[in-house]
Amino acid sequence: MSNPYARHNEQSKANFDHVYDLPDPRGYYQTLGALDYRAPEHGSRVFSALLRTVRAAHGTTPKVLDLCCSYGVNAALLKLDLTLDDLYARYGSGELAGLTPEELAASDADFYAERRRLAPPEVVGTDVAANAVSYALRAGLLDAGTAEDLENNEPTEGLRRAARGTGLVTVTGGVGYVWQRTFERVLSCVADGGSVPWVAAFAVRFVDYAPIAAVLYRYGLVTEKLSTRTFKQRRFENPGERDHVLRQLAEAGMDPAGKEEAGWYHADLYLSRSAVQVSEVPADELLGASGVLDY
Repeated sequence: MSNPYARHNEQSKANFDHVYDLPDPRGYYQTLGALDYRAPEHGSRVFSALLRTVRAAHGTTPKVLDLCCSYGVNAALLKLDLTLDDLYARYGSGELAGLTPEELAASDADFYAERRRLAPPEVVGTDVAANAVSYALRAGLLDAGTAEDLENNEPTEGLRRAARGTGLVTVTGGVGYVWQRTFERVLSCVADGGSVPWVAAFAVRFVDYAPIAAVLYRYGLVTEKLSTRTFKQRRFENPGERDHVLRQLAEAGMDPAGKEEAGWYHADLYLSRSAVQVSEVPADELLGASGVLDY
């Protein structure tokens, strides 16, 4: 099945390729911060709540495998006593502007080490951007990480080793850049260890998540879309991007009022778990009861 988000990328989506694989994350945070990119903030709230749920049930915090991990922003928000706005402020600071990437990585490693939460989750990251993954490792954000193009290549042995024992697979801004093949290959890595993880993914509203859900179903996972709300991802860069998204939504029969019409990409949250877990506590109830959506 074709990927509608890939077509959107080609036609009118703002292109950020120039900041995704730099030697350090300053350009990434400055560029996306200018558009008020909020996806990692939503992810940290939701993923932390899911980790607490699993820990309460099983006594241990599951390992996280973060797809499209970039410079480790999701890992930072899960493991550190920091907010997304703290990260925007740090990487926009004039005090860091003159540092080389190597000096910034050393500074970040010290900065992050002082702000680690008690018993943070183990986070493994993978991304096609090798420089970004390398930086996240040197800064101490990722416990393990690999550069992989899973849409076109089989997983490396390094990813297979690192992914074993994963209890939660996360994606904030990557669905559409990665598609069925990536999810198939990731689940095969984790299943090699004899377990099947939960999968929590944010996807912009006009993306049809059904092909991915079908892959996850083959591994025994039932996918629910949170029905109680959507999540602001970022502002549109220009009117052309907004107009194209509104056309996509109209074709899909979706109402943009109060969402994309107001100038923002909005994303849905998809949570995939076993059929038994879904029947016991639906996603709306699971996350609603945690209070994580009350903002």
